[in-house]
Amino acid sequence: MLQLGKKIVIVNDSFEQNLPIGEYGYIIGRERSSDSAFDYIIRVPAKDRHYYVPAADIELEETIIKRQAEEVERQALIDYALATGNKQLFEELVGKKPEEEPAKNEHVKPEEFIRKVNVNAWI
Repeated sequence: MLQLGKKIVIVNDSFEQNLPIGEYGYIIGRERSSDSAFDYIIRVPAKDRHYYVPAADIELEETIIKRQAEEVERQALIDYALATGNKQLFEELVGKKPEEEPAKNEHVKPEEFIRKVNVNAWI
């Protein structure tokens, strides 16, 4: 639950109330009624208006700034990995898992194979 007076950014308009997406605002109240679909009352100084909004439509400014900083850092590391030819760092950042060595043709005893199958089938 967000605290009163916190600076927020409008990120969505779930109920199509013509919310100014991307604008800053402040939480000025909470809607405590269980019958209401809205969670907060916010004030948007740029529009000089109050809006009732659900929690999914707003986000703390701090959270957005932190996420943007992490994305800039990630992009800079990708650029560095490309410039230096560091394939391992690049794959780690992009999310590819390093290729595993091809499995060797190991001969497994029939009893061991049946035991493994039975264990997996039991789970």
